Amino acid sequence: MAMDIRTNYLGLELAHPVVASASPLTADLEGILRVADAGASAIVMASVFEEDIQAQELAEAALWETGENSHPEAAGYFPVMHHASPLDGRLAVLRSAAEKAGVPIIASLNGCTPAGWLRFAKDMEQAGAAAIELNFWHVPTNPDETGAQVEERCIQVLRDVRAQVKVPVSVKLSPFFSSPGNMVKRLSENGAGGIVLFNSFYEPGLRSLTDSAEVDFVPSSAYELRLPLMWAALLSERCQADLAISGGVHSGMDVAKCLLAGADVAMVTSVLLQQGGRYISTLLDELRAWMSMQNLETVKEFKGHMAARGTAVQAEDFLRTQYRHILSAHITDITE
Repeated sequence: MAMDIRTNYLGLELAHPVVASASPLTADLEGILRVADAGASAIVMASVFEEDIQAQELAEAALWETGENSHPEAAGYFPVMHHASPLDGRLAVLRSAAEKAGVPIIASLNGCTPAGWLRFAKDMEQAGAAAIELNFWHVPTNPDETGAQVEERCIQVLRDVRAQVKVPVSVKLSPFFSSPGNMVKRLSENGAGGIVLFNSFYEPGLRSLTDSAEVDFVPSSAYELRLPLMWAALLSERCQADLAISGGVHSGMDVAKCLLAGADVAMVTSVLLQQGGRYISTLLDELRAWMSMQNLETVKEFKGHMAARGTAVQAEDFLRTQYRHILSAHITDITE
């Protein structure tokens, strides 16, 4: 049976729904091309962090000024030098990847100032990004800052970026908003072409013996897929933006679950870090095998089949019922 597993995300027609999300595997041209050759339908380039670029620029400027001041009499003998920004290297990778990868390259941006978001977004568009993903990783550390203020700042960043670029813009969102559904709705209304559910928060731990922060990385587990699956199912019939699920996708069946919930693509990182880029073909083989067992020929036949329908009250009642069942089953297992 010939299967059509094409999907659309951010206005891009993709050969299949497995997208490589931002990771060390997509940080340089060689890595991006390897992931493209492995079969990813689109690739999110490793995030550009505004702080990293600023730190490099300040360090280089300080070195240049030190050199100038050490021999001031020599300054008049040389033409004015225009130094390349550290960002130029990342943009060069993006430019080459867009030309050579053969699949759409989505630029990921993690800014921290209004000026930074705008400057880098424009540069990425000019370098050939097929779309831009705004990675909203923010911990509101000021106890005087309200939830409404946090939300409005994110919305304003999106508005400003959308006013500056023509390529589609998606938002990689945190699950910690007081009402993620409302936030997704507002982002969609303010120009987000896609929403990525969800951002991974890597919190530092504490080393009790050394009084220092413990910095480590723990790959996602398949269990983590449940949270974005729930929200994709709740939102896919209620918002206009495309949906991507990120976090916990480890098998072809996981990809199928994402589509059943109504997502347009499944983004993978941890499983590729653990198994290598070639594992994409395994995910697709497993997806096709499941579709064959279900006598399905296209993604469109089952996409959104498990999405929430009916009223918001009905959805809430369903979730509370499942929550009670999970707890009850766990208590029964312990007491037996």
